[in-house]
Order: sequence, then structure tokens, then C-alpha cells
Amino acid sequence: MSEVEWKLAKGRTWRMKLEQEHPSHGKIVPIPLPMQKRLGKGTMLIPEPRKVDALMRKVRKGKLATGSWLRARLAEDAGATASCALTTGIFMNIAANAAEEDRAVGKKRITPYWRTIADDGKLKDKFPGGVRAQAAKLREEGFTIQAGKGNQPPRVKDFERYLMRA
Repeated sequence: MSEVEWKLAKGRTWRMKLEQEHPSHGKIVPIPLPMQKRLGKGTMLIPEPRKVDALMRKVRKGKLATGSWLRARLAEDAGATASCALTTGIFMNIAANAAEEDRAVGKKRITPYWRTIADDGKLKDKFPGGVRAQAAKLREEGFTIQAGKGNQPPRVKDFERYLMRA
């Protein structure tokens, strides 16, 4: 599995992207018709990057979060039916890269982004350093990582036992 590298515009930092205000962030909109088959009718939150980061920061050592858990919590906290998967995923990656910027300047308490995994326990190749770096950080915290089959990314063994609840 190859690492996916995200690029920044010249003069920008990940921290700037994380803290950037945008008129559509934090809005609740009706779930678009094409998405209703998957999400049902109701409302969808377009989250704010800082709120995605804040929720990722709440995943304490020994626990794991999934994108679905993050989206459900964000939606619930905002009073929406669902949260946009695309923007939540983008903001998870921005939070991860901002955390690595923070680490590079000597900050000790950074967002523990490596504790966020895919819904099926697989590691995230879009996080800084790819799945190898995420696997190393998770192993340091005591998780067992299983090799992926074929070209599938590795996954956390028995990940369901460690998932955040409610």
C-alpha cells in the first residue's frame, strides 16, 4: 500500500487549513436526493475542520475511532441526521497533517490521529507517513496490527473491542 501525499498551496500550513473559516462549514443542509438512498431523508452537516479535530482529540489511549463514529457524533452534536463523509474525511486528513506540523515544532500534546481507522479496522494510507507510520504508532500503544491480504492495507486485530462508544 503506498502512502498518499497531500500538497499545500505555497505559503499555507496545515494548521492554517484547519483553522480556516469557510461559509459552508458548520452548515446543516437537506440530504441531497442522490445521497438519500444511502443516508435516508433528513439533514446533513457539513462539518467544521476544527470540530473534526476536537473530536479526534477525544480518542484516548487504548481506544479507537472510525470515520462512521466521527460522522455520527458530529451529526448528533449539531442536531443533524448525518454528516458529510467526503468533508469529514478531508478534515480528518487536515487534522492529521496539522498534528504532525505541531509535533515538528515541539508540541507534546497533538491530535492522536493514528487512533482513527477505517470502519473495517483498516489503517489509513492518507495519514502522514501512510499505513507504516500509523501501524508503528498503534503498536507503540499496544495494538496488534495484522498484515493486509493482497494489496489491502493492514488492520487492527480485534479492533471492535477498542472502539469508542456513544
